[in-house]
Amino acid sequence: MSSLFTRARLLGLALAALVATFDQSTKWYVTRELGLNRIGDKLELLPFFDLTYTRNYGVSLGMLEATSMEMRWLLVLLTAGIALVVLVWLMREKRLGDILGLALILGGAIGNIYDRFTLGFVTDFADLHVHIAGDIFRPFLIFNVADAAITIGVVVILARALFVSEKDADSDAPSSALEN
Repeated sequence: MSSLFTRARLLGLALAALVATFDQSTKWYVTRELGLNRIGDKLELLPFFDLTYTRNYGVSLGMLEATSMEMRWLLVLLTAGIALVVLVWLMREKRLGDILGLALILGGAIGNIYDRFTLGFVTDFADLHVHIAGDIFRPFLIFNVADAAITIGVVVILARALFVSEKDADSDAPSSALEN
């Protein structure tokens, strides 16, 4: 059992918990402390970044929108299933870089699953945009900390799969000091 819970994997689980906690804390702060809790409520922070409250009833990019209670719970189950696959992958992974990428994905998934389970939607608020000729261009939909963590985690996993050779990956594997 001790080989299952290596230091690298425990670090990954701790990072996942930290991401989920930070995600929920920022959502609480935006909706409670700042009072942005009605769709469209906005707080302008920078010329290219606002806090804009919205609700996402779907998954990535608003796809698979839950239009009924059955669909809501189906999305909870679907995303929980995906999170479980990521958790199993994390617990089987030996390379620290991959573990950290998976931890970001897992933590973000947990944060969004918690929203969908308790609220029926995911709270989004981070509004990155550019003003071009009087129009607003958003390179991303309005997002949250969990979405950002998932995106960064996927980029880490893909980059490592594409650019890290087996030899490099082996040197990234936790040493015996990290495994215990």
